[in-house]
Amino acid sequence: MPQIRSNFMSRIKVGIMGGTFDPIHFGHLVVAEEAYTSLNLSEVIFVPTGNPPHKKFKMVTPAEDRYIMTCMAIVDNPHFKISKIEIEREGTSHTIDTLREMRHWYLPKEVEFFFITGIDAVLQMTSWKEPSAIAKIAHIVAASRPGYNISQLESLPEDIREAVIPLEIPLLAISSTEIRRRIAAGQSIRYFLPWTVEHYIYKKNLYSLEGR
Repeated sequence: MPQIRSNFMSRIKVGIMGGTFDPIHFGHLVVAEEAYTSLNLSEVIFVPTGNPPHKKFKMVTPAEDRYIMTCMAIVDNPHFKISKIEIEREGTSHTIDTLREMRHWYLPKEVEFFFITGIDAVLQMTSWKEPSAIAKIAHIVAASRPGYNISQLESLPEDIREAVIPLEIPLLAISSTEIRRRIAAGQSIRYFLPWTVEHYIYKKNLYSLEGR
């Protein structure tokens, strides 16, 4: 694990949990909580993607529904926050644009960002907009995922690799894709996500074949 690059005592340490959250589930929440405790973060801000570039040819649930479900999932956790920054910004959502904008929420040199995502996403960072700039603005927290190994991070360019902090978490084989599949197939999603989110999904008829 690389050395974290600054004096933690002098900065606010903010975790940024980006994702489509379509829908949010316990896997996301476990990662955010583990990052919060393991890295001694001040808070974790969930940032639902507005217009994800990697899903241009996939059907994505309206941003407002994904935002509401995320709010429902984190409402009982005092150190979890949420931002509409990407939903309200026009055009394609890019992590680097979000980080640059969020820096202005704090005094210069007051904040230290920890961008939290899965190791699978980190391994594809070279295809993102300005990946080297992301590595300069934020630590990149790579949460373990089933089927992936930390050694795979060695394939990343050096400047990105040096910004990565591997995060081992209890492996929950839960994915938004699997939840959507189960709903469409009429299967139970109980215990995959908070019951409030499950109720909202059924109330709004999200992800069912009829709802599509």
